[in-house]
Amino acid sequence: MDGVSGLEEGAKSIFKDVVVQRCIVHLIRNSIKYIPSKEYKAFTAHLKKVYGAPSLKAAEAEFERFKQTWSCYPGAVDVWVRNWMHVAQLFHYGSAVRKVMYTTNAIESVNSSFRKVTKKGAFPSEDALLKLLFLRVTELNNKWKDRPVANWALVRNQLAMDDSIQNRILKYDNM
Repeated sequence: MDGVSGLEEGAKSIFKDVVVQRCIVHLIRNSIKYIPSKEYKAFTAHLKKVYGAPSLKAAEAEFERFKQTWSCYPGAVDVWVRNWMHVAQLFHYGSAVRKVMYTTNAIESVNSSFRKVTKKGAFPSEDALLKLLFLRVTELNNKWKDRPVANWALVRNQLAMDDSIQNRILKYDNM
């Protein structure tokens, strides 16, 4: 999620076992607002060492160095301090899964596509809207079905190592 107020609470009220992941790209965007443009490259390179670390322990150590190095920009550092729990939970997963999870761009693309088809008018009934969204999902599926997720077999195997996720995978594999 991108950190919109109330979104996390709403998701948790509907899906009791949800793990809310913050979009790393959004965190970067939110933090560079506090950084002079000449520092963007060094700042983002240091951040990549944090969220791209091989383990949580390495990420925590790099995060401490990050906080010290960039303490002259407290607003930027605070974005990451406030959201650290969301970054840290990425390390419950393997590196292949983290690469898939670190951004919400795919979800945002679907939502944008929904907005495009729904903003063009009123709908006579809820069923009319649901049919339109179903048709859009079908179009998106046809458009994207030949673009597999990079290293999907590795991602799927890393997810299957978590018992709660493995049960969900098996549920949908048997459909």
